[in-house]
Amino acid sequence: ADFKPRLGRPRRPRAPHARARSSPTSTRTHASHRRRASPSSSCVFMSLASRVPALAARRALMSPRARASTPKARVLRVCASSASSCKLTTSVIAPTVEKALVDITDAVAKGADIVELRVDFLQASTKAGTIACDIETLVKACPVPAIVTYRPTWEGGQYDGEEAPRLAALWAAYGVGAAYVDCEVLAAERFFAAKPASVGKTATRIILSSHNYDETASDEELAGIHAKCVAAGADIVKMASVCNDIEDISRLEKLLRDKGKDIDTIVLGMSEAGQVSRLLAAKFGSFLTFGAIRRGEESAPGQPLLEELRDMYRVPTQGPSTKVMGVIGNPIGHSKSPALHNPCLAAANVDACYVPLLVKDIKTFLKSPLFGSSDFIGFSVTIPHKEDALEVCAEVDPVAKQIGAVNTLVRQPDGTLKGYNTDYVAAIEAIETAYEKKTGTPAAEVLKGKTVVVIGAGGAGKALAFGAKFKGANVVIANRSVERAQALADACGGTAVSLEDLASGKVSGDVLANSTSVGMQPNVDDTPAPAAVLGGFSVVFDAVYTPLETRLLREAKAAGCEIASGLDMFVGQAARQFELFTGKEAKTELMRNAVLSSMKK
Repeated sequence: ADFKPRLGRPRRPRAPHARARSSPTSTRTHASHRRRASPSSSCVFMSLASRVPALAARRALMSPRARASTPKARVLRVCASSASSCKLTTSVIAPTVEKALVDITDAVAKGADIVELRVDFLQASTKAGTIACDIETLVKACPVPAIVTYRPTWEGGQYDGEEAPRLAALWAAYGVGAAYVDCEVLAAERFFAAKPASVGKTATRIILSSHNYDETASDEELAGIHAKCVAAGADIVKMASVCNDIEDISRLEKLLRDKGKDIDTIVLGMSEAGQVSRLLAAKFGSFLTFGAIRRGEESAPGQPLLEELRDMYRVPTQGPSTKVMGVIGNPIGHSKSPALHNPCLAAANVDACYVPLLVKDIKTFLKSPLFGSSDFIGFSVTIPHKEDALEVCAEVDPVAKQIGAVNTLVRQPDGTLKGYNTDYVAAIEAIETAYEKKTGTPAAEVLKGKTVVVIGAGGAGKALAFGAKFKGANVVIANRSVERAQALADACGGTAVSLEDLASGKVSGDVLANSTSVGMQPNVDDTPAPAAVLGGFSVVFDAVYTPLETRLLREAKAAGCEIASGLDMFVGQAARQFELFTGKEAKTELMRNAVLSSMKK
């Protein structure tokens, strides 16, 4: 008998508590359903023009003639991608067949090797009873292999109807030649029991999937769920779980390492903390990884764009020997470091990938079996970890030790980490260049005897303060905590003031340098210093580079100051990091252009 899962959307969708008892047909090893001959469809593939006139034109876009006109560069990219064991996949979550056809075209043009058809989003089709016919339309219109998924609400999907029609629709997809059908492992017994007698063997492969919207389970629990999928008859196992901490990815990667050699397996870490599992899917050995067609149309939390997977993270070229670098921070979503480093790695023909790493505790992160391994050869370090990074280093560059902050960690041959600070040179060079433009004095001598007021006493503030002191400047530290300001002032031989003193105009100088994150996206209306005090400085520098022109810089320019953008510091420090990571010279103009290009998207 049919049943309807309990309605509602708990934080973790759960399967119905009442499932049919197993029967001889529901527990078989499914030799009869692994490979089936395509039966005649009960739904005639109607002319789209007769159903919806607008669809005829869309269908033409997917015709063999249209596909044959694909540019040669695209064909070459497909050839390269098909050589990778990890398939670039995107989910079509359109609410109508018309929009789904458009999205299929867009997905293939953007490099999808596989398209997942999330037919649970076709709610009008479900209500009208045309879902089987619409599945056939979409499968036949898709020029790359298609996964058909009809996800119920109890597993995080959109379908909230009876089980029998849903399972029948999945078997219809099976019958019309879908390359893959995705069914939840919690419904596997009922799915196989619902197989129509008329269905024979075809090449369609069954994906049995498990989703955990609360957490990533233990190694033992993950292995148990994987074994359950295999025993239930999976051709491919899919495991998706929320990563509450980035270290959870270690367990997903271990599952792939232990089980992926026996059966094709997909692992996906949901949430921003789990994103690295998607970006390094090919290195880890996942059968596929998902990317969204466009922003705002992600089918699961943490999905990057399909084009980013293909072009920025170069998933099609990754393999087990690919080395990894990344930027450690919290928050990290704003970082342009991957957009800057990855094109340089590609240009230098280095088999490595640079990824964003949302890290809460740097010590815990580096102790994890995955991220502490020799495959992770270097890290950029940003807010708020630059001071704590000192404590994870077996060796620290003398200048970084004097500054008291590290923004670069490099793996040594013995597996330990050496810390460097590339911030201070890059920041000071950006300020010197702006000052030279303002006064005509040679950049190398321009700060001697000048007063540099640094806002902030964290890692970047320390780099600026010591960098200015190395150049012979008088240093003033303005910070929310006067105690921290005084500690830094004592260390670098400067003086300390409060932010209130700066805002009131009591503090004067030649250069004002903001080292804090105030004014960074999304808080673009914030500023660390009021416009009224900016006119007293010749040069104003802001370490924030997203946006390129912060409110502080905009108001400084209006006050007649020469401005120095955080982009100059960002590119400069990254170039030195690249050389430390790879031993190769960085192409700074390529880096700058890559960052600017990423900001326009």
